[in-house]
Amino acid sequence: MTPAAPAYRRLSVEERRSQLLDVALSLFAIRVPEDVSLDDVAEAAGVSRPLVYRYFPGGKQQLYEAALRSAAEELRQCFDEPREGPLLPRLGRALDRYLVFVRRHDAGFAALLQGGSVVETSHTTAIVDGTRRAAAEHIYAHLGVDEPGPRLRMTVRMWITAVEAASLIWLDEDRQPPADELRDWLVEQFVALLTVTAGRDPQCAELIRGALAAEL
Repeated sequence: MTPAAPAYRRLSVEERRSQLLDVALSLFAIRVPEDVSLDDVAEAAGVSRPLVYRYFPGGKQQLYEAALRSAAEELRQCFDEPREGPLLPRLGRALDRYLVFVRRHDAGFAALLQGGSVVETSHTTAIVDGTRRAAAEHIYAHLGVDEPGPRLRMTVRMWITAVEAASLIWLDEDRQPPADELRDWLVEQFVALLTVTAGRDPQCAELIRGALAAEL
């Protein structure tokens, strides 16, 4: 006797929207945003084009921005590490999650950071900038700093920029060096930047003497 086929279950509104965003992100991960159409998303999700429009009536731009917000939230969570134990291993674990994200989204990540996408707008730029600010706030919290001064803010922002640039080069170089080596190198760069800035900034000097002293 042929076993009965499993019963079809209609997805809820939130489940369907989440499915479409996941599909869009998976496509943006392997193709730059301007090369992904709503037809591509519909085909990959196994639904009709009108259904995609029902959830994203603003078309491709709305879908792209929604997918970008979803990715941005995932990136923010990369740095949401419990503030327990030594600082540098915490930063290393956050970078591990960050590099997993970079590897998974690949071309879409590169297109996003490099700009130049025909669907880039002030809204998408604001989403990316918001992610950078959130990462910086997490780093200040890990350092135990409530009111970062201008030199510390600049140092952290410079390091975040270096992490992004290294990630793009890493993708372009076929993910070499291995992720764990890249992680360790980026952590060392963070310490090096703070150490150099400490020569000119009392707040960074205090961090080197205090929060990082036992780890150097």
